Amino acid sequence: MKTEQLHMNIAIFASGGGSNAEAIIRAVKSGQLNAQVSLIISDKDHAGVLNRASNHGIPAYTVHPASYASPDTYLEALFAILDEQDINFIALAGYLKKIPSPLVDRFQGRMTNIHPSLLPSFGGPGMYGRHVHSAVRERGVRWTGATVHFVDHQYDTGPILLQKPVPVHQDDTADDIAQRVLRVEHQIYPEALQLIAEGRVTIEGHRVLIEPQIPHSPNHS
Repeated sequence: MKTEQLHMNIAIFASGGGSNAEAIIRAVKSGQLNAQVSLIISDKDHAGVLNRASNHGIPAYTVHPASYASPDTYLEALFAILDEQDINFIALAGYLKKIPSPLVDRFQGRMTNIHPSLLPSFGGPGMYGRHVHSAVRERGVRWTGATVHFVDHQYDTGPILLQKPVPVHQDDTADDIAQRVLRVEHQIYPEALQLIAEGRVTIEGHRVLIEPQIPHSPNHS
């Protein structure tokens, strides 16, 4: 499946401070990312990402699955919010709730996630945030990193779009690793989204193929 070139109208889902959301928004404003961020959704009332949304004048909603009478009514509410803003792409950025299958199906090939390790290592249920970096340190690996992947129906198993390695030093704490990885996350997430915006990405099973960028020829008068 080839992702067609499109003007990405993005909803960012985040549960925490939203530093990756900030990186995406700034990439849009600087022209690095040809997209628009039109919506922030969180499952936490006091998530820092809501303040970032306010600072940038982006509509934000807190949507608790537990606040609805059933999974179906929760999903209906979520779809209504996305449709109101004409969202055609979802970027998960530290969102800790599992995405409902109907939402995954509707946004197949148009939903990504950022994970703080080199998947498939150190992924899956319970592997998020500091839990990942503590596991990396305890396992004694020499390299970790960040991964941008498409979202499927399981945790952290979707096709991998971009990865970048980060060294692990023997005297590192989990916090040291976290800070180093986070800087890389902020770099590669906007880059990955721009590849999709340019229509250069093809998903073949679990493989993602990226077309090389064609250099512009100079115009001769």
